[in-house]
Amino acid sequence: MTKGFVIRTYGRTELAQLYNPLICSRSALRKLDQWIDRYPGLRVALVALGLLPGARCYTPAMVQIIVNALGEP
Repeated sequence: MTKGFVIRTYGRTELAQLYNPLICSRSALRKLDQWIDRYPGLRVALVALGLLPGARCYTPAMVQIIVNALGEP
């Protein structure tokens, strides 16, 4: 039995690469940021949970909101 995606703290690049495994890490991060900005209210919700400019990781609560919006990687 395989284990599904686990909600935990992820580095931004780590999570981006899970969503975009076939492209380089920098491009994956840009792509994830684009998706977050395009999903209505997602960036606002992440900021409300404490996401700061230059943050290097997403908390489990932030990851849950991203997964709710974008689906599991």
